[in-house]
Amino acid sequence: MLYHLLSRCILPTHSRGLEVEVVFIDTDYHFDMLRLVSILEARLTSSLPESEVEQVVRSSLGRLSVLHCSSSFQLVLTLHYLEGILCSRPALCLLVIDSISAFYWIDRANGGDSLARQEANLRKCTEILDRLRRDYGVVVFASTHAVMRNYSSSSTASGSSEPSASTPSWKCSSDFDKQYLCRAWQKILTHRLLFSKSDQSGVSEDHKQLFSVACNTVRTKGVHRCVFYITEAGVEFSE
Repeated sequence: MLYHLLSRCILPTHSRGLEVEVVFIDTDYHFDMLRLVSILEARLTSSLPESEVEQVVRSSLGRLSVLHCSSSFQLVLTLHYLEGILCSRPALCLLVIDSISAFYWIDRANGGDSLARQEANLRKCTEILDRLRRDYGVVVFASTHAVMRNYSSSSTASGSSEPSASTPSWKCSSDFDKQYLCRAWQKILTHRLLFSKSDQSGVSEDHKQLFSVACNTVRTKGVHRCVFYITEAGVEFSE
């Protein structure tokens, strides 16, 4: 999903993109540039002659900056650096962090018995991200590890009934209550997306793997759900 989000943002407007600059902070060291290039090419081949595809891909990648962080302290310094250059880069509109929870267990171990020390770096990151969003209008999209999901599906959102064994985990909105990062981070959230992969029964007629997403917003408190599948040309939603 993140690759398709990036391609949508960095592609030029004449190729159905937004043509904005993006910073991708890779803390899990999973970023695959070749995968992103293949997605960009797949989106372009249907609308451009082959001779122009390479040039558009190069110009699109010029709007993407990929940074790597190996510790929460390095992440804090990186965000400080971004705050300093935003004034000179008004086209920078999206910041993606994959993932914001990468150093959770390391910080817990390094912080000892003090919760304040365990969460210190994440709180500093949260403060900077909140300023970027508030003062510069940057959209922040961060992934987290689903280490505390409600896999048992023991309750529904209301807690009043038991779901059947066939109920997919994404239909249980109580998963949204399984937050484990610091409260400062939870307070700045505006939207939460819970992605899950359907089982073998959830395959489309043309044998494409179906995925599901449940979206929870702070303002509405409701949960919106939809099913989709992913192709090289982008994300397609199932009716």
